[in-house]
Amino acid sequence: MEEKVKSFIEKHNVWQEELNDLRQLLLQTQLEESVKWGMPSYGCNGQNVIGIGAFKNHIGIWFHQGALLADRHNLLINAQEGKTKAMRSIRITKEQSIDPKVLSTYIAEAIENAMAGKKVSTSINKKLKKENIEIPVELSTALTSDDTLAEMYKGLTPIQQRDYALYISEAKRASTRASRMDKIIPLIKAKKPIAALWSK
Repeated sequence: MEEKVKSFIEKHNVWQEELNDLRQLLLQTQLEESVKWGMPSYGCNGQNVIGIGAFKNHIGIWFHQGALLADRHNLLINAQEGKTKAMRSIRITKEQSIDPKVLSTYIAEAIENAMAGKKVSTSINKKLKKENIEIPVELSTALTSDDTLAEMYKGLTPIQQRDYALYISEAKRASTRASRMDKIIPLIKAKKPIAALWSK
């Protein structure tokens, strides 16, 4: 597992120093390191607690139950407002690094919450299970013509299914919808959430 994490960091050579520093900070805690959705992930008490990822202009540290954190320094971002109820992230750029002591307070609180079994209410999941998710034509056609894709899509959570459907339907142009379909089919077949699309 350590080699997979090192490989992830080496792949993002622009951010190697920042990712290594963040990883060392997390390894000093009781969190267990793994790789999920192609990214380093850290958990305890049977919960996914934190994930880290690298992008073109920033690296991110995700708190799976971040909505429960106090956020005394106003650093937490909801990347998908209206869609993501629990997860929050902190972005680190070349211009704006975050004091490790400050990060440690967020990490410590996230661990404390996980050990106490605290989670954001899942009532939204129950609501979505009762909703009829409107599937765009492009996705419907792909599901009809590919049994494996259809089976994997059915295995996703209602929220994940809705996220994929919205990702396609929100595109205005047919060419954009087609391009988006090409991107999400491998993710659906791997039973990954759409967030994995931006973790590469």
